[in-house]
Amino acid sequence: MTIIYMVRHAESPYDEGNERTRGLTEKGKSDVEKVTQVLIDEGVDVVISSPYTRAVRTVEGTAQHFHLEVATFEDLRERDFAAEDDVIDRGKLMSNIRENFNDSEYALYGGESNAECQRRAIAVLKSIVQEHTGRKIAIGTHGLVMTLMLSYFDSSYGFPFLEQLNKPDIYKLHFEDFELIEVVKLWG
Repeated sequence: MTIIYMVRHAESPYDEGNERTRGLTEKGKSDVEKVTQVLIDEGVDVVISSPYTRAVRTVEGTAQHFHLEVATFEDLRERDFAAEDDVIDRGKLMSNIRENFNDSEYALYGGESNAECQRRAIAVLKSIVQEHTGRKIAIGTHGLVMTLMLSYFDSSYGFPFLEQLNKPDIYKLHFEDFELIEVVKLWG
């Protein structure tokens, strides 16, 4: 059995135009200590993350504790919502996200659809499960990307699931080969 810990990043200040490098709020930094303790108690063998700073910082304490490196994968990044130089206000962003759950191929100009994001993230997840079969792997991720990966296995993980997620959040996924057997919420 392979165990994946999907770790949604801790609270991060929303700074438009600074998506890749924005860090964590004070609350987020405090929550990272709790995330680290949960993952230490679980005993993690591998730590992987989206390349975005907030995701890496959420799991790096765990990596340090176990003397591991945080391996980053570009295709675990947050969904590209629009062209890189387009700024989307929060209201339009949430409308776009909701619309994507109604039409998985819908995308703003220059952005990617949920279907495109899911395909790239699942390809990485498959390779992680294959390479680290039988191990416990923590993955620093984003709420939407995590929801899309879960919905690949079970369509009940949709927009309502995304809306109820916390920052941070931790879900423990049990895999037999690449079949998802069980999902357990560990945070809160």
